[in-house]
Amino acid sequence: MASPGPVSDTRTASASRFSAIGVVAVALVLLLGGVLVSSVSGQLEITADQVVGSILDRWGLTTSLAPQDEVIDATLWVVRFPRIIMAMAVGAALAVGGALMQAIFGNPLAEPGVVGVSSGAALGASIAIVFGIQFAGSGVAAMAFIGGLLATLLVYAVARAGGRTEVVTLLLTGIAINAFAQAGLAFVLFLADTASREQIVFWQLGSLAGSVWSEIVVVVPLLIVGTGVAWVLARQLDVLSLGERNARQLGVDVEGLRIIVIVLVALLTAAAVAFAGIIAFVGLIVPHIVRMALGPAHRSLIVVSVVGGAALMVWADLLTRTLVEGSDLPIGMLTALVGGPFFFALLFQQRKSSGGWL
Repeated sequence: MASPGPVSDTRTASASRFSAIGVVAVALVLLLGGVLVSSVSGQLEITADQVVGSILDRWGLTTSLAPQDEVIDATLWVVRFPRIIMAMAVGAALAVGGALMQAIFGNPLAEPGVVGVSSGAALGASIAIVFGIQFAGSGVAAMAFIGGLLATLLVYAVARAGGRTEVVTLLLTGIAINAFAQAGLAFVLFLADTASREQIVFWQLGSLAGSVWSEIVVVVPLLIVGTGVAWVLARQLDVLSLGERNARQLGVDVEGLRIIVIVLVALLTAAAVAFAGIIAFVGLIVPHIVRMALGPAHRSLIVVSVVGGAALMVWADLLTRTLVEGSDLPIGMLTALVGGPFFFALLFQQRKSSGGWL
């Protein structure tokens, strides 16, 4: 009797491709739906036709759908579109950073904050707020970016001091640097006046209010470059998932790969939190869900994480603007309140199906 192996493998590969296409399609529908709903939602009533017409008009395509009211056009291009695009960029950057962290740690519970980038950014932002530091008119964002990047590089430098970087050493060093940054933040809060304390607390809770195009042109290029490099490294990350020893035997420079990935995570996450503040759980939940749906192949994981992270942030930002009339809730608070129980439910479901924790 002939072995059914090749046929079975072909069917499995076809099913896997079909599953990937289905997941991507769902993520794209959620993203496009979120963009449209966010564009028409707000204190000023705008229709979907006017949104489409305004976009076509900016592309040089004259259409009767374009809004005749300049206030509507300005609301879309000055307020809503920059905020939506920033939400997409921040969500995608955090999701890709989370996927990369989970890859190098070999743990689906890893997220960018492990290497100190979020706490470093919070310390940098608080210093800028209290001492009035300015860089090109955006001192808080600049100091947050610098703080997050320096914290991550410090984690790696300390973990590398022994000559070789182990995952456990990185984790423990990250915990120590996070604690140090939190202590520094507490000291800065002690020095701050009441107004500065309120601004620091609000920044830490996260918000996309006031997003402008000049900020987007900083975040989006970093996102594109970071995602592109992650895509190139995807095959090596697949090999690394087999274990460090096997990866070395197959020709992967594990140490060099780890350095590049940590720098990528720092750039992506620091760029995101610099303009949006601390946003929890996006870098943890999105790649985890995508991995559960598609498996561990990192090319598909990275692509779908980009779309999924963008969709999650767009819908989350929409809720912050509409849940309480006349108020703009902190988006970091919302993602933590929703993400915590949701992720616990995922863990509980996986425990039931596998008979144990991850």
